[in-house]
Amino acid sequence: MPIVKLSQSFIDHEMKCPEGKSRVEYCDIDHPGLYVLASAASNIASYYLRYKNGNGKTCHQKIGRTTLPLADAIKRFKELKAEITLGADPRGAEKARKEVITFAAFFENNYIPYVKPRKRSWERDNELYRLRIKKVFGDRRLNQITRQQIQSFHTELLKEGLAPATCDHHIKLIKHALFLAIDWGLLTEKNPAARIPLFNRDNKVEHYLDDAQLENLLAVLRTDDNRAICQITLFMLSTGCRLNEALSATWSQIDKSNRVWRIPALNSKSKRVRSVPLNDSALDVLEQLDTEGKFDSVFLNVKTEQAYTTIHKVWHRLRGKAGLPHLRLHDLRHQYASFLVNSGRTLYEVQQILGHSNPIVTQRYAHLSSKSLQAAANSASLLIKAASVIPATERPAKVPA
Repeated sequence: MPIVKLSQSFIDHEMKCPEGKSRVEYCDIDHPGLYVLASAASNIASYYLRYKNGNGKTCHQKIGRTTLPLADAIKRFKELKAEITLGADPRGAEKARKEVITFAAFFENNYIPYVKPRKRSWERDNELYRLRIKKVFGDRRLNQITRQQIQSFHTELLKEGLAPATCDHHIKLIKHALFLAIDWGLLTEKNPAARIPLFNRDNKVEHYLDDAQLENLLAVLRTDDNRAICQITLFMLSTGCRLNEALSATWSQIDKSNRVWRIPALNSKSKRVRSVPLNDSALDVLEQLDTEGKFDSVFLNVKTEQAYTTIHKVWHRLRGKAGLPHLRLHDLRHQYASFLVNSGRTLYEVQQILGHSNPIVTQRYAHLSSKSLQAAANSASLLIKAASVIPATERPAKVPA
């Protein structure tokens, strides 16, 4: 461990690893703790800082390679010494950064177990992660993920052909996961996914039925042999409920005497108890069922005696039979809303019946009330026309020519 006066000339021309040794430390006499480590295996040496941490343990912090000018290395050496005097531990901080878990380890061992009992769509989160996020960020430590990497990933998803909204869902998931990592102390830096601009394109798709299309659909639902699925579909069209709400419905939730269906918070998207009024059409569907008094579930697969978990395969056949290949099950909810709005019901009433927690969601149906608004506007026109009719006795006399 030779002690020398380090100079730029010494580093550039004189410093070398002695024969028979694999490495040697040249310690600077003017700056105790600063040394250059020369190795026989490399032509490039490195500057180091030797210090003791808070536990009295000797640590070595690399400052940089000797391609860095000595003056700059000494400047950085002094900065580190000052930080250590104030209680910092640069080597410990670097070690801590390297010990941060990978995104894959965090997502699989921390995020999923946390959201599984709290988020209905956790399986969708897992799918987005497994199909695309994992191969890009899975092996990166949480503190190695940068804003630029996330933005590039966002752009590549769009180039891949994914819908803008789907691309945005990936970024929202990453951002949410990293915020949880920060809350739990697994990431001490700022969230690199925060404030990343989303595409935010309007991807709302709504299919409304005209009179002829509605007649075709109802004709199929009233005559097709698969009565169970037809009844579920008719019930959705008659109540505006979501598919999972219908499939999870139990007779204990149905109060036919008071014409109300109380959906528990567990099955409601808003996570609040929701009361759905049962109209004549919905009650007709319930009267046709033979599960009341025999099973807890309202809609049941008679072959398995189990509640349905999905009806999409049969629905695809039914909508094709009705000549409506693009009609989604969720469009039945929109159709129900259109019935209400075009019948003159207020958006507040629609919001309460559909169970929207935010009136902004209900605003999408405002355009459906054009007929009702036109009728309201015409009522003003009728008053104007009525007031414009002046009795003959009150008309001014004609002046002779």
